[in-house]
Amino acid sequence: MNSLLINDTNHVWHPLRQAQTEITVTPILKAKGSVLYGENDKEYLDMVSSWWVNLHGHAHPKIAKAIFEQAQILEQVIFADCTHKPAIQLATQLAKLLPEPLTRVFFSDNGSTAVEVALKISYQYWHNQGQGHRKRFISFEGGYHGDTFGAMAAGNAAHFHGPFQEFLFDVDTMPYPATWDGDTETHQKETHALKYLNDHLEKYGDQTASLIIEPLVQGSSGMRMCRPEFLQKMVSMAKSYGILVIFDEIMTGFGRTGSLFACQKAGVTPDLICLSKGLTGGFLPLSVTVAGESIYKAFLGDTFDKAFAHSHSFTANPLGCAAALASLELFEEENTLQKIAQIETWHRRHMDELSKHPNVTKARIMGTIAAFDIRNEESKYALPIVATLKKAFLERGLLIRPLGNVVYLLPPYCTTEEQLAYAYDSIREVLDQI
Repeated sequence: MNSLLINDTNHVWHPLRQAQTEITVTPILKAKGSVLYGENDKEYLDMVSSWWVNLHGHAHPKIAKAIFEQAQILEQVIFADCTHKPAIQLATQLAKLLPEPLTRVFFSDNGSTAVEVALKISYQYWHNQGQGHRKRFISFEGGYHGDTFGAMAAGNAAHFHGPFQEFLFDVDTMPYPATWDGDTETHQKETHALKYLNDHLEKYGDQTASLIIEPLVQGSSGMRMCRPEFLQKMVSMAKSYGILVIFDEIMTGFGRTGSLFACQKAGVTPDLICLSKGLTGGFLPLSVTVAGESIYKAFLGDTFDKAFAHSHSFTANPLGCAAALASLELFEEENTLQKIAQIETWHRRHMDELSKHPNVTKARIMGTIAAFDIRNEESKYALPIVATLKKAFLERGLLIRPLGNVVYLLPPYCTTEEQLAYAYDSIREVLDQI
């Protein structure tokens, strides 16, 4: 492995790292369930689901078998002029699982692109109907929607995208009423955010193409949570102006918040929904943007002019679709939503104790997501304490990647109570040393 690490140092460019200061990376040789195995069979509990993609556990035999069997039949075909069984089955299954009227599935290959597709669809939808004056977009403070240019503009995350700000189109950013357990100011924050949105819509509602939000939980800005009541009122206000509502469920989709989709938990249906990460159970890159029939029909016409001219070489890759179908079947076969409810119960039990720690504040839990802020630390993404925490967690056999001063757990659904208890005990040990 040493020679491999030398070649890694010489040739690999890792994402979201400052290679000059973060010199070491952790070699992982294999994985099973919630456990990653490094050199000398050292075990690491994967408490971030490998960047939020793994659902049922690493190397799950059902998904691996589905990919193997599909690879012997059809590995790829151009999707512009052809179709295939796995894509048709997956689109049909997603349409059954998502709330009406979300029935039209556009395939792409990653979360950023799924968002890019949604933004383009929402703009061209109005253009195709002779309302090209609808050029404004609304997003929320703290939102993150990916790293392509449209997604960067919608996310407006300066800590990631600072060098590119001059190239990004303008997006109207609204306040986000982040809340946590025991927050006494939730109502005031929601009232302020809704008034701000209402005042904005009175001025620019008829010029706005779409509104985009991560429903219930903002991921990359620190697992910031809002209440379903806020989403319901916000969506109602936007739709009263005809604005298309986009839910970025790249992270929240497929059970993370307790329901299969966050929109179901919130009791509100968007016009467009973006799904990726857990779509294939964490095995292969695949994403979808799903719209209703009325949006789809706005792109039909006698000429190509109205068509949605967006494509990818690996659109609806059969291997990815086969993996996604197997993952969805596991939700039924393994009673996954029941597992998720159990993990949430364990989270609450352990977080009740951890919240008493003097360095812990703003604890919050939703589904399998648990997070807290480290007291007296600013929220900047690249804080020096992040490297210290990551190192301390790795030494204890935990893969945990803090977001600035936010420590969070987002485990695979196969995680046991014993494994989760060990994670919380280790976090407490690390906090004692801060």
